[in-house]
Amino acid sequence: MSTKASRSSDPLRPSDHIDGEESITQPRLGFVGWLRWGWRQLTSMRTALILLLVLAIAAIPGSIFPQRMADPNGVTQWQRDNPDLFPILDGLKMFDVYLSPWFSAIYLLLFTSLVGCVIPRIKHHAKALRARPPRTPARLKRLADFRAVERTSTDAAADASATIDVAQKQLKALGYRVERYDDKRSSSVSAERGYWRETGNLLFHLALVGVLITIGVGGGFAYTGQRVLVEGETFANTLLDYDSMNRGRFVSDGALAPYSMRLDSFDVTYQPFGEAGSGQAGDFSANMTVLENGDERTGAVKVNEPLAVADDNVFLLGNGYAPTITVRNADGDVVFTNSTPFLPQDNNMTSLGVIKIPDGLAEQIGLVGFFYPTTAVLDTGAFFSAYPDLTNPTLTLDVYSGDLGIDDGVPRSVYVLDTEGMTKVTGRGTDLESIELAPGETADLPNGLGTVTFDDESPAGATDASQSVKRFASLQIHRDASGPWVLGFALLALGGLMLALFVPRRRVWVKATPVDGGVSLEYAGLARGEDPTLAAAVDDLVAGHARLLDAAGVTTAIPEAEADADDDAEGSHDDRRVSSRSARSTGGPGDVSDSSAPSTTEPDRPASDTPKVD
Repeated sequence: MSTKASRSSDPLRPSDHIDGEESITQPRLGFVGWLRWGWRQLTSMRTALILLLVLAIAAIPGSIFPQRMADPNGVTQWQRDNPDLFPILDGLKMFDVYLSPWFSAIYLLLFTSLVGCVIPRIKHHAKALRARPPRTPARLKRLADFRAVERTSTDAAADASATIDVAQKQLKALGYRVERYDDKRSSSVSAERGYWRETGNLLFHLALVGVLITIGVGGGFAYTGQRVLVEGETFANTLLDYDSMNRGRFVSDGALAPYSMRLDSFDVTYQPFGEAGSGQAGDFSANMTVLENGDERTGAVKVNEPLAVADDNVFLLGNGYAPTITVRNADGDVVFTNSTPFLPQDNNMTSLGVIKIPDGLAEQIGLVGFFYPTTAVLDTGAFFSAYPDLTNPTLTLDVYSGDLGIDDGVPRSVYVLDTEGMTKVTGRGTDLESIELAPGETADLPNGLGTVTFDDESPAGATDASQSVKRFASLQIHRDASGPWVLGFALLALGGLMLALFVPRRRVWVKATPVDGGVSLEYAGLARGEDPTLAAAVDDLVAGHARLLDAAGVTTAIPEAEADADDDAEGSHDDRRVSSRSARSTGGPGDVSDSSAPSTTEPDRPASDTPKVD
């Protein structure tokens, strides 16, 4: 038959064959069917792994861009350095990655996928733990890791059962679950071990779910706040005293522990001039006095060494200089005096600061200042700092007059001066030079507005400028009760992963069959997945079983010389009789997977006896 009609009517060809007349038709899934299909896709292990990878990738921007909840000053600096790009990235939540909708969506999908994946596997694993080891296959020789040994005996039937009794005790001592299977022809024991592998796998995934739950719930009860403290200032742990605060949705106004901290001093050491790494900071220490529950104590906040106060941890984020500046009006009245933190711009602590004076003068003014701890001059006449410590400090100020923009209700950063609507009065591009001050010096403000003084904070009797300017410390106060839980689940996940990676899952069988003048012993092993140690384990089982049989007097090993003679006499026709030195069968891995292949030694036995690994 050569026509299309004859081919489609061929009983050996279904009508939907590639040569058939009709196309393949699939049943309609419907709404419920598509929901079931989507749920199965979401709860597959492959999807869970993909989501875990996507979550790790989504967290990368959180380490590239400063985050508002951890480094609000860094966000402000980034905005000042990149005014055009900042609105776009801020709209994409690059500065609030872990609070963004897209990160939360990935987080929730991963949580759902893990739960939907793990629960069915737990049920299946619990059922497998209660199941008996599988029956001994009829043809163990078809397994790749197979050994056959023959031992002499005076009572083959009784000794065959006794040898399996010994093997059963041996396997139990090795940690196997064992089950005895005897029939009229032979006695055997089936043993199984390695369920800790799947238990570890499930433990790993359950621990990941625990981490997700702990982070999600614990984040609602956590808070992180920042405060900049100048030497001598005191901080009270209230919402109003924080410079910025990010708190979870479950943190109430009264959840903060009542305590206060005072920054007594900030100590820092630098590598001296002329040495390797000159100017590099060696150690930072913010020395604090803490008042908690009426008790006063001292402590220090160092890099990677937080100070524990109540249930909070106080971390050191940054530090710098806070020049004390006093502004007086034309009548000599003080309208402003404060130690203002200047933000470091380089490793030598060249620092930038802003002072805003909205009241007390004839007009509003803003001062943009640069502070140089160790002043040096370039060939162009510009100042720079040659060393981060106080040697010959200098403060330069540019004066702006006009509307500071603080009366329109729009929040303004204390570290940024909005010069729109203001006029620059001194500095580059004006007729007046910038104001230059050393500690203790005073200069006149332009247009007869008043004076500005750079106060000297050196103690009485000081002989140098090393203490002429106060320092500030940027502190982060953080509370997160979920930290120990996250650590516990992380360690649990690590332990589960180790079990899943290093515990082998295997089955072994020992069969004893009475033969003329002795007992024929067969040993075989089967692994679930890759197990390069299985062959060695079977060899150890054979050798250990032989030692136990010799010690118990159950059967006797055939001497090697006699075994070799028997092998030479019988040739290769009887592949069941092998010397007591244990010989591996000629079967390969393909014999196990191809259960339909006929056996050359026992063609009348069904191929369904081949063991199946679940």
